[in-house]
Amino acid sequence: MILVATDLNSDKDTILAVFKWVFALDRVLDTVLRMKIVGYSDRLSVRPGQTIKFMVSCEESSYRAEIVRLRHTDDNPKGPGFKTEKQSTSVEGKYKGHYQPIYTGSYASIPHDPMLNCTKAFTIQAWIFPTTPKKGVQGIFTKFSRTDESGYGLYIDENGCLALWLGSRENLIKVAIDSALEERFWYFVAASYDPENNEVRLFQRQQTQWPSPNADASIRKSVHSGAVNPSEGNLLIGASRTPVSMESMAQNHFNGKIDNPRIYSCVVQDIGKESNSSISVVADWDFSLDISSDRIIDMGPNGFHGRLINLPTRAVTSHDWNGNVSDFNLEPSHYAAIHFHDDDLEDARWDAGFEWKVPVNFLSGVYSVHLQTEKSEDYVTFFVVPVKAHSRIAFLAPTLTYQVYANHRYIDLARAMLEKEGTESNAPEDKYMKKHSLLSGYDLHSDGSGVCYSSQLRPFLNFRPRYRMPSQSLAAFSPRHLNGDMHLLHWLDNKSFDYDIITDHELHNEGAELLSSYRVILTGSHPEYWTSQMLEAMEMYQTEGGRLMYLGGNGFYWVTSFDPERPHIVEVRRWRGTRSWEAAPGECYHSTTGEIGGIWRFRNREPQKMVGIGFTSQGGGRNQPYMRQPDSLKEEVAFIFEGVGEDELIGDFPALVLEHGAAGFEIDRMDYNQGTPNNAFLLASAGGFTDMYQITIEDQLCCNPNTGGSRNAMVRSDMIYIEGPKGGATFSVGSISWCSCLSYDDSNNNVSKITENVLRRLSENSYS
Repeated sequence: MILVATDLNSDKDTILAVFKWVFALDRVLDTVLRMKIVGYSDRLSVRPGQTIKFMVSCEESSYRAEIVRLRHTDDNPKGPGFKTEKQSTSVEGKYKGHYQPIYTGSYASIPHDPMLNCTKAFTIQAWIFPTTPKKGVQGIFTKFSRTDESGYGLYIDENGCLALWLGSRENLIKVAIDSALEERFWYFVAASYDPENNEVRLFQRQQTQWPSPNADASIRKSVHSGAVNPSEGNLLIGASRTPVSMESMAQNHFNGKIDNPRIYSCVVQDIGKESNSSISVVADWDFSLDISSDRIIDMGPNGFHGRLINLPTRAVTSHDWNGNVSDFNLEPSHYAAIHFHDDDLEDARWDAGFEWKVPVNFLSGVYSVHLQTEKSEDYVTFFVVPVKAHSRIAFLAPTLTYQVYANHRYIDLARAMLEKEGTESNAPEDKYMKKHSLLSGYDLHSDGSGVCYSSQLRPFLNFRPRYRMPSQSLAAFSPRHLNGDMHLLHWLDNKSFDYDIITDHELHNEGAELLSSYRVILTGSHPEYWTSQMLEAMEMYQTEGGRLMYLGGNGFYWVTSFDPERPHIVEVRRWRGTRSWEAAPGECYHSTTGEIGGIWRFRNREPQKMVGIGFTSQGGGRNQPYMRQPDSLKEEVAFIFEGVGEDELIGDFPALVLEHGAAGFEIDRMDYNQGTPNNAFLLASAGGFTDMYQITIEDQLCCNPNTGGSRNAMVRSDMIYIEGPKGGATFSVGSISWCSCLSYDDSNNNVSKITENVLRRLSENSYS
């Protein structure tokens, strides 16, 4: 809100008029700052001859689209500025606009069948683990018609109590237990409808009587005859289509876990006990089956299988998990639950605005569809990857990192680390993310659990030219990810290097064969998320004489997986590393692949083994320069420092990330105990960081005061060079901020000189 100083002695009408003007101006600004056109694509990379689709939501009647090649997307006036090149393509033109909403919230949907109506009698039972029981109405197990008030449903009501709703064309009956559910406890819940006696019953029992001895409760109530009429709607688990608002999408999403829901076509007399009887079973869903998929399996006689919508979390502990096994692959029955969230999203399901088949001769590069209306614009970025190599050099775009960070805004952890106030960003992208509950793999769901999946089929509002992540100090001049990596690509263009673009997605699918055609591979500034397939491919490439330039920091860190059946989904389970959230006990294995998550260091794939250095610290404030070390004077590495003086500080000048210096933000160090090869040359180091930089959590065995940059020698950035087999080599800088120095003084600086020296040498066919 805009604050206006007023004279307290002014008359009340004047003060009231001022405040009305203030609130009106706030509404105007909100309209101006709102994104009125937003798009996303069905893929992040495409090859000539392939087709890419673009989904567009536009609040105006029409919009224009054109494709531009991105050259430099950081508009900091201290750098090269914003540079794009318009491309002449079949996409260019005017399109009809229409608004497309985003519906978040996960649930299970079972197709309608008359047997599921159970108008003659039913008993519903399940185990539930509510995480936000006081947030309002939440559907647990519901079947209502879209067109009238026919059906039934088991809910948590607006008071946080277990409730049964029975709908008919005449009225809607609501029966609730007068005892609110507590959050994060397992409950056995059940409800029955007895039309013969015109009676309903509800029952809840907490799994443990400690420390809530009075948590069990029940109610019995008479209802009129014919209280439940047949419903034509699908049966939903974890949400509802309520009789109050019959929209096409589900509402009233449940937050928490649901385990083994069942339905019987009779009244179970002892409703307080979990029935295992097969008599009168209509459906019996076992969520421990097909955990890696979006399918739910009915073990009952009718096979009422269903689908999960919007990606709830699987491979989570169920009510009978006892802690003896932490791998769902070994004891699936202890993982017979699904964690639903009201802000889950797998697929925005927008209609395509247009599609484009990439011409066979189209150049590899970074491109965006530029969407424009009279009052708003958006860029939908994608990569064109060559069908076969056209250059000796390839830039490996860290698309996995982009996807995990997608829609990352301003988490509390980052605020605390950088000692910043908890203010919200007014950037249109950030406001859109917040309004539509678009989450990254660094965020928490509304119930406080971590976001472990990231889907490609939704807008990525921070994957845009010019976007600046607001969790950085000096945010106006601190781009990340795509816009940080464009610093390097612009420099390559400026130095007339010919290069191809490849991405993590191709590397995962195609392996070492993709890399084998290139003499040297360049990473981006933050290649943090890697799959096992990618690591194996890079190891093979290096073993066969490949050359790698790691030009970033905190790379090759988190265990990451693609869903084999749904490759638009990636998964990360955070634990035992430096993390923004931690997986719940027993939930450290990836549901999509069955592998254990965490960081690669604890799976015998320390980054030091591949590139000689690994993550050691992160922070904000002023970056630091590098000081040359004795190894830099050796003959074997003399080519790296041609044109650089022995006493020069490397990167001691303005930068486009964190204002000044080449080493900082997130930094890496060499460590022989973690696998740095003995033949590695320590070329330079940057130290002297403040205590805003703390040693990584995984490097601490116990609490102690010597973890900050002012005290701990491990808080440093190391630059190294390693010669590998068959003429291969690896050069690593260990800093996210390195590439942001490349353009300083029109690239006449020692960061640029060192990078150029190494790249020219490594891109040669051979060298001695």
